[in-house]
Amino acid sequence: MAFNGYGVWAIYRFEMARALRTLWQSIITPVVTTALYFVVFGSAIGSRMTEVSDVPYGLFIVPGLVMLSLFTNSIFNGSFGIYFPKFTGTIYELLSAPISPFETVLGYVGAAATKSVILGLIILATAALFVPLQILHPFWMLAFLILISATFSLFGFIIGVWAQSFEQLNFIPMLIVTPLTFLGGAFYSIDMLPAGWRVVSLFNPVVYLISGFRWAFFGVGDVSIMVSLGATLGFFLACLAVVWWMFRTGYRLKN
Repeated sequence: MAFNGYGVWAIYRFEMARALRTLWQSIITPVVTTALYFVVFGSAIGSRMTEVSDVPYGLFIVPGLVMLSLFTNSIFNGSFGIYFPKFTGTIYELLSAPISPFETVLGYVGAAATKSVILGLIILATAALFVPLQILHPFWMLAFLILISATFSLFGFIIGVWAQSFEQLNFIPMLIVTPLTFLGGAFYSIDMLPAGWRVVSLFNPVVYLISGFRWAFFGVGDVSIMVSLGATLGFFLACLAVVWWMFRTGYRLKN
């Protein structure tokens, strides 16, 4: 079957239009939240902890703030896009349409990742109002931004297929991903921790994502850039494998 570009575009356009209808929730709320983080962490904590890894603290937390919003919004956008058709029953029309599972995922995840990338860039622009923003490796910053957005949008898609209620839809982002982000070096370097806790932190997958993204800004990270890149790509491929299995078996899609 030939590639159904029109079907992919229809899904993508619908999901992007939904973001415009919920502009306050999709864009403005995360930006306001980021500004509040700068006021609290940048002023209150930054006045007591001036530098981390030779980087001013207000500047050091920028990558962590972007990642904090990126993780949660990518998951929300990716999960809600596929969960809502399941909730309304229109998922069966989608499954019977002349569009392949790959094209379906490309439309939904592509739109979710696009919204997350735009949000990340807007947060960076907001951060530039508070601190003199610097990016040593802009190519790698953008590459990590796109890859992480796509990865967590895929992860959100998996959650959307798995969830059977709105409570389950919010369970993993709120009770698992957000705590892992705070414990993953979003606002500090894990080198500041005692040796034992640093070893424990290395079992947190979020550490590798934040470290790679921070390296793109300052040339420093908690782990090697190649390890960070490998971990991010590994998570992306693992999510692809799970999505493939879901469509192959029809898990919570066809029954």
